[in-house]
Amino acid sequence: MKARYINPFTDFGFKKLFGEEVSKDLLIDFLNGLLPPIHKIKDLQYKKTDQLGDLLLDRKAIFDIYCQSENGDRFIVELQKSKQNFFKERSVFYSTFPIREQADRGVWDFNLKAVYCIGILDFIFEEGKSEPEYLHTVKLKNERNQVFYDKLTFVYIEMPKFQKKEEELDNEFDKWLYFIKNLEDFEYIPARLKNKIFEKAFRIAEIAQFKPDQIEAYESSLKYYRDMKNVVDTSFQDGEISGEKTGQKNAEIRIGKNLISEGFEDSLVVKLSGLSLEEVRKLRSELEK
Repeated sequence: MKARYINPFTDFGFKKLFGEEVSKDLLIDFLNGLLPPIHKIKDLQYKKTDQLGDLLLDRKAIFDIYCQSENGDRFIVELQKSKQNFFKERSVFYSTFPIREQADRGVWDFNLKAVYCIGILDFIFEEGKSEPEYLHTVKLKNERNQVFYDKLTFVYIEMPKFQKKEEELDNEFDKWLYFIKNLEDFEYIPARLKNKIFEKAFRIAEIAQFKPDQIEAYESSLKYYRDMKNVVDTSFQDGEISGEKTGQKNAEIRIGKNLISEGFEDSLVVKLSGLSLEEVRKLRSELEK
């Protein structure tokens, strides 16, 4: 039986729910359940990311959001659906864009707005995988564990660790995590999610109301997501990554081989595996023998 609602971990589904002007009230509600009270959002606008050229592959599911809080503060939220491979490097790298784009021409005092980088993860960190915490807040600290810079915050949500059932949902943020994790499996709107904001979210997510070209785009996005997740998950399991260089390189090679076998171009294999272009070409040559 086909799903009634979209998978929010696909690029299409993620953008549909959180990356379009018509759904920005959903995004505001979600973020207000996560951000500190001092930065409760009153309004927001999306920053276009077209200027990033060949980085657009990743930026399909990364949004830079310019926010104004109820107390008048302005700050930036970068929301991304993080990928498993090199997630730390990716999130740190992409955090530099909303930081650098604040620079004014000419004389500038370097007074930056606060930046929150939020990653919704469909995987579990290798380190601490046996720990129950699914919400992680990371700041730049010194050797005494004191916050060195309080305007850059990384927030990671390990969705597979969120195990609450409907009757255990304590607050709005719990409801959002429950919605995101289970959306594709819902056949009807759960009683705890029957309010104005979630009923709108369900309407937006219902596949039956899509136009034919949207259905085609979603199915393509869903296939890509499932293929990539299978490739990465299988490669990491087979590689038995232990954090050592040998294990990491073996995993990269396995990912590369799987991507090449799936028909991906060299440039894409490089981006997703961590291998160099020379290594990818060598692998392809070996596989074609």
